[in-house]
Amino acid sequence: MAALTEEMEFTQRIEFPAKAENIALAEKMIDEACTKHNVHESHYGDILIAITEAVNNAIHHGNALDPAKKVHLAYVVEGDRIIFRVQDEGPGFDFEHLPDPTDPSNLERPHGRGVFLMRALADEVGFEDNGATVTMAFGLQPVKE
Repeated sequence: MAALTEEMEFTQRIEFPAKAENIALAEKMIDEACTKHNVHESHYGDILIAITEAVNNAIHHGNALDPAKKVHLAYVVEGDRIIFRVQDEGPGFDFEHLPDPTDPSNLERPHGRGVFLMRALADEVGFEDNGATVTMAFGLQPVKE
């Protein structure tokens, strides 16, 4: 199984300007990928939330809503998992030292839950480029209850 931080040949790639309305392009790609590769419905919601959160972060925080900057989204299926990669053209961030969104002092904050959600929903999460690239892996098999 390849590490999330190594170079991969992605099945599909798209890029789009860092504008909030372009989250719809990411959602369309997620839908098409999940349909094409028979992603089990027990994973679909997690994938949709985690990837759109990463794209939203790339647009708003990484690229600071600068439409001259691009967001890059790609995916590949590897064995029994689907891997998505989201890249922005920003400076990155300190993904190792984020405030805990479950801390009572942070519960009222309007932001700060994205990376927490990604880590909770994906089977594996990796950051590169000082946090400007996030890669997430999700299983293809149904969730065992």
